[in-house]
Amino acid sequence: MLTKGNKVSVLDDAIDGIVTEVKGNDVTIETADGFHMTFKSNELIVMEGSGMNVSFNKNQIISEKEVAKPNYINKEKKSKKEIPVPDFDLHIEKLVKNYKSMSNYDILTLQMETAKRHIEFAIRNRIPKIVFIHGVGEGVLKSELDFMLGRYDTISFQDANYQKYGSGATEVYFKQNVK
Repeated sequence: MLTKGNKVSVLDDAIDGIVTEVKGNDVTIETADGFHMTFKSNELIVMEGSGMNVSFNKNQIISEKEVAKPNYINKEKKSKKEIPVPDFDLHIEKLVKNYKSMSNYDILTLQMETAKRHIEFAIRNRIPKIVFIHGVGEGVLKSELDFMLGRYDTISFQDANYQKYGSGATEVYFKQNVK
């Protein structure tokens, strides 16, 4: 309870003063500059050393002043049936066990046949996107793969996600006919 003579401070402003009049819930204070201002009693706090100790809950005052922050919820629901993008590694050591006796031509032919098989499978099964991992190397496999992909009208391709695959992968998109 505020009484005449209490030294008070305004909660929302940097205003200090002494209580000159209390009328119900309205409290008039005189500032250090000599101005008389009227505030509600819940907008004032008694300063230490004024002869009256008032305890208050600082957390309650802060929570009353804070604006409620909206909860942002990701409303986009992912389907449990959503399948990750299939990626196919065309490195020769992933395709056959014994490749040491194979010539470079045989290796490249096997890699290209494997890629073609995966492309035909994706087209037949209406898979929208696949990734071929070809590695960096000298770029022979990548250039052959690009040449082969360029021959398909229903395919577009680009370098795959660098963060996931580095610079040695190609992402292939299949344009689906809607009938």
